Amino acid sequence: MSKTVGAVLTTRVVAGFIEDHKLQGELKEFPENIDDTNGLIEVPAESLCDMICDAIAGLVPKGATIDAAGVALPGYVHQGVMLDAPNLPQLKGAQVCSSIDAGLKRRGVDVKMAVFNDADTVAAGIAATRGQMDRQVRVWTIGNGIGFGRYPWTEGPWEGGHTVVTLDPKETFCVCGGRGHLEGIMGHRAMRLRFLDMEPDEVFAAAKKGDRRCAEFVELWHRALAAATASMIHLEGAGRFYYTGRDIQRLELPRLKQYLWETIKMSPLQNYTVEVLPEDPSLAVIGAGVAALVESKC
Repeated sequence: MSKTVGAVLTTRVVAGFIEDHKLQGELKEFPENIDDTNGLIEVPAESLCDMICDAIAGLVPKGATIDAAGVALPGYVHQGVMLDAPNLPQLKGAQVCSSIDAGLKRRGVDVKMAVFNDADTVAAGIAATRGQMDRQVRVWTIGNGIGFGRYPWTEGPWEGGHTVVTLDPKETFCVCGGRGHLEGIMGHRAMRLRFLDMEPDEVFAAAKKGDRRCAEFVELWHRALAAATASMIHLEGAGRFYYTGRDIQRLELPRLKQYLWETIKMSPLQNYTVEVLPEDPSLAVIGAGVAALVESKC
């Protein structure tokens, strides 16, 4: 049976020990008892890598060996290098895989290392926990940013959150600075910039009470996600799509299905299915460990 450790960097580091594609024990959070959920934005890249190393090393049983360690990061990761990370800009250009690999060796852990985009590890985690390792899995993760993950992993940026879903020149809320992006509509940070007088949860609550401005935005929010999903279907074909993440409760699945039906009219592409999954941090952790067994990305 394979033994791996998976670690995910979001607003903190979450890690777990995985045996035969199953999480053993509880997830561990680093640093513990963090008060400021945005605190990692100001942490230098080297310190973030050290934090990840401490998390992984702390989960390896004393005297034991593991088969691989996988790390999930928010951003465009290519061959172990963080090419861009709009939500953690200090990581841009960082040689994250080699830095973590060297840090683990200093801690006495010499193991196969790999780093991935965090949405890709969610897709791998879904595949592993649902017995779908032989199928294509695609997932949208909805939170501070918007991620698009796929399993099996395929070379390419796959920055689905930056899919262009509108040509409106006023749509400039994406953290990367681009216009008309999905994340610029759906992302938590983007919504706070758009509604300076309301928090995102208040916007969705007001929409249900009939507030016209909020209701129009909620419609745009769902249409944007449908447009991005439809684009992936038109490019890669139909199949199953999952939706999950910290803010998944905002998604109204019947409305999304309606907008997809309006968008996809080629009969060979209409055999898609969509499914909502409750937020589960263990999916990305398991997926990072599982993916590291087959991918070497340092």
